[in-house]
Amino acid sequence: MRFLTYLLLVLAPLTAVADRPNVLFIAIDDLNDWVNCMGGRSGVHTPSLDRLAKRGVLFTNAHCAAPACNPSRVAIMTGVAPASSGVYNNGQDWRRSPRLTKAVTLPEHFRAGGYEAFGGGKIFHCLSWINDGYGKQQNEGKLWDRYWPSADRPMPGPLWPKATEAKRATNGYLYSKPIAAGKNVEGRPPHFFDWAPDPQAESKTADHQVVDWAIGELMQRRPQPFFQAVGIFRPHIPWYAPEKYFALYPEAKVFLPKIKKDDLADVPPAGHRGIRKAWHEWLVKNDEWRGAVRGYLASISFADAQVGRLLDALDKSPHAKDTIIVLWSDHGMHIGEKQQWEKFTLFEESTRVPLIIVAPGVTTGGDVCDRPVNLLDVYPTLNELCALPVRKDLDGVSLVQLLKNPKAKWDRPAVTTWGRDNHAVRGQRYRYIRHPNGTEQLYDHQTDPDEFTNLADRPELAAVKTRLAQWLPKTNAAPVRNKK
Repeated sequence: MRFLTYLLLVLAPLTAVADRPNVLFIAIDDLNDWVNCMGGRSGVHTPSLDRLAKRGVLFTNAHCAAPACNPSRVAIMTGVAPASSGVYNNGQDWRRSPRLTKAVTLPEHFRAGGYEAFGGGKIFHCLSWINDGYGKQQNEGKLWDRYWPSADRPMPGPLWPKATEAKRATNGYLYSKPIAAGKNVEGRPPHFFDWAPDPQAESKTADHQVVDWAIGELMQRRPQPFFQAVGIFRPHIPWYAPEKYFALYPEAKVFLPKIKKDDLADVPPAGHRGIRKAWHEWLVKNDEWRGAVRGYLASISFADAQVGRLLDALDKSPHAKDTIIVLWSDHGMHIGEKQQWEKFTLFEESTRVPLIIVAPGVTTGGDVCDRPVNLLDVYPTLNELCALPVRKDLDGVSLVQLLKNPKAKWDRPAVTTWGRDNHAVRGQRYRYIRHPNGTEQLYDHQTDPDEFTNLADRPELAAVKTRLAQWLPKTNAAPVRNKK
């Protein structure tokens, strides 16, 4: 009897761990708010994302911690904001941050809590085609029980068709752009900014391979709960996707984003930082804008199809009823709005991201939450949902109350940081931006969802600025410096 009592005491915590939900953690690179369920644009084919949204809670006012891959992903994986860590851009090694030297990443925290943590694809900002000077992280394999294909080279080849290599030298672009050989065209975007149908078999593409690996993992029975991270690279540039996804968007019918002449005239000079006007001018002058939009849309639909494959596999797996799903994108994307391409701004196009959470027994399905939330909130949310030890070193807050009641009172805005002391505060209605030199921007999303009119100088809105400004970070850490 005494032995049986002892055995029950020993096994009790293991039983508690075994009863905890699994986590399927899906990251999509550079996916903005154009997905159909977010109402961003009509005619965008994202049936899988729409289907996932109907299962849980879709956050329509979710924002990244930083509008660039490395700082955004570091923030969500450590729970530490850029202003706290000093990780502001893509070229920084996050492990050199004084704040992050003792940070416990999500996979480490789950492993300590009795979970098996494994991943594949792009989760941290580390890619085989990015060299060490552009944010490649070291020793990330130590964070996981295992990683596919490896933590230092997380995407299998090829990220783009092999045909691109042969054509790069002749036209200055990877694949399709009609640039004369040997000519340095002023204002032309760099060689990796490209789009074209991918002639290789879909099963050979990098993202399809990552999802193949993920499906294989989902189908296995496990003695302990798991945290599985799956990183989908598209719709990151270059926009190569199988022909059938381009066929969804006949070029003649492709929409162009709304722009306003002299849109940036009321934006202070600090707000122009990073805006690639020369890229936009080149695209318009060379009649390439519509083709670029088509490439981005095709890449979105390709990524959506990979999500659908994951959902189908989960539904057929032994874990269908006890797995939390979190789907997020690291930041938004300009496709010509504000004369900008890619991200790297504090406008809505850069900061707003899809965020969908499905939590069995907590979410009811088909709910939409318009409260402003941040990707920093994902860590504490999973912490609570999975009954892991509370952490007091996280900069976000749990969203569980919004998962239970999407209309719950919520006074906290979402803060996005792009460089030291350069922040946007997004509330329910207004976006407030303050730059390091004190210049400001203010937009009313109730009347101006495209952020065409800067209202920062309106005396009647001074109280709005004051209310939002109180959420600006009180500390702005020095930028992390890499080892020379």
